[in-house]
Amino acid sequence: MSQAAKLAQRVIVLHREPGYLRLELPAELCTPAASAAIEQGMTSLAGINIAVIDRGWLRISIRFDQTVCSTAQVARRLFGLFDSLPAPSAEPEVTAAEPEQTTNGLQPLLDKFKAVLTPAVEAPAGSLQAKIQPILASALTEKAIINFFNDLVAFYLIKAHWDLITKRWLQQPLAHSNAWMTTFYLVFLLVRYRKTNLKK
Repeated sequence: MSQAAKLAQRVIVLHREPGYLRLELPAELCTPAASAAIEQGMTSLAGINIAVIDRGWLRISIRFDQTVCSTAQVARRLFGLFDSLPAPSAEPEVTAAEPEQTTNGLQPLLDKFKAVLTPAVEAPAGSLQAKIQPILASALTEKAIINFFNDLVAFYLIKAHWDLITKRWLQQPLAHSNAWMTTFYLVFLLVRYRKTNLKK
C-alpha cells in the first residue's frame, strides 16, 4: 500500500452536509508546507470555494458548490494531492494537544469565521447577498476589527468625560492643560495609526 493510501485511510470525517466537509487529517499533512500545498491544490478545483486547514487541531474545512462538484470528487481531489506533498522530514511536528501559536494575530480565526459564513453556492449577481458578501469580507479583517475597537474606546472616553469637557475643560482650558495635552496626544496616536495602516 502506498504512503498516500495509508494517509487517506487515516482521514476522518468529522462533519458532512451539502456543500461542506470538515475532516480530521493526519499530523503529517498539517505541516506548514503540506497544508499550504493542500489548500492551494483544493481551491484550484472548480467548484471548491474555500479550503482552510487548522493546523493546531489537524482539521480541514471545505466549502464547495454541489452543482459543480460532488462530495466524492472533493474527496478524490484531496486524496490525489497526498502523493505530491512536500516531504515532512524538515517540518516541525504538530500535535493536536495544543493549537499552534502563530504570529498572524486574529486573521486566521477571522478567516475560519469567514469560511463558515460564506455560502457554498455563489450568490446570484445583483442580489442582496452578492452585495453584502464583499462588505462582510472587508469587515472580517484584523485591521477592520482593531479600527472598530479603537473607535469604540474613543467614543467611550468622550462619553465618560463629556461633562468634564463641557463644564470644566472648555471653560478653563489653561487650568486643565494636562487633560488637553493627553487628549491631543491620544488623537495624534489614533491618526498616526490610521495613516500607517493606509500605507500598508
